[in-house]
This record gives sequence, structure tokens and C-alpha cells, in this order.
Amino acid sequence: MTMSNDEHLRVSKIKDGTVIDHIRAGQALKVLGILGIDGANDEQITVGMNVSSDRHSRKDIVKIEGRELSQEEVDVLSLIAPNATINIVRNYEVAEKRRVDRPDVVEGVLSCPNPNCITANNEPVTSKFDVLEDGTRCRYCEQIISDDIPSLIDPE
Repeated sequence: MTMSNDEHLRVSKIKDGTVIDHIRAGQALKVLGILGIDGANDEQITVGMNVSSDRHSRKDIVKIEGRELSQEEVDVLSLIAPNATINIVRNYEVAEKRRVDRPDVVEGVLSCPNPNCITANNEPVTSKFDVLEDGTRCRYCEQIISDDIPSLIDPE
């Protein structure tokens, strides 16, 4: 029995925007959180969770209509989805395809959870975090954060 394309296509293509593919299964909602997407804006978002994958047994996928991710957003995204692939779609075609690369430093995006850190005390200092194998470390107070990165996104 052969399957038609319709049986494989679970979600329609987007005209313009970003597709984040190969997210570790169960992490799509964290990806949305890290990108500040909560459904309150007019952005059309499609989320697939625990879908079959040839590369991994299961994966998540996020499609964002009308928005191309900035390099800063991709850098932060890499902290929770290091194996993700970013596809920039223009006029229904993939215009760019790239893998996420973990940066050595993330600057001005995360806020340090340490209340004694200089960045938490309204000082005119931009936050800087060194990216480690299993988390991040504040460049100023050396606080190590190994989980819950989305809650540390600086809203400014």
C-alpha cells in the first residue's frame, strides 16, 4: 500500500516565516517561551509535538508564520534545542536552511536569577552568560544555571 502526499502532510505549508525542526520531543513549548510567543499576538503558530522522525524516533516542530528569527533568538534557542534546524520560508519555499550553533557567550538576553548579581540591581550592565556543555554561567557572579532557561529571558 502506498501513501499519498496528503497522508504524510499533517500541517499545511507556511507562505513566509520560520520553521524550527528537529526540536527534542517535548521541548516545543519551551521554544515558544524562549521566543516570547504566548498566543497573544496575531502570529500564526503551528506546533507539532512527538511527531515521527527519521533522524530521531520522535521530535517537535514549530512553524511561525510571518516572522524570521534573528541571530540573537537563534543563539538563545540553541540553549534548549541544540540539534534544531532553522528553515526560513519565503513564498512557500525554503530560502535558507541552517543548523543551530551554540554560541560561546549569550549577551543581553538572559537575566541572572541571583538577587545579589550586579545585573539584578538596576546597574547599567548588560548581562553576559558563558555557554557551558550543560547550562550557562553568569559572567559577573558565576551563578550556574542548568535548567529552566525560558524563565530567565529578559523581557526588555
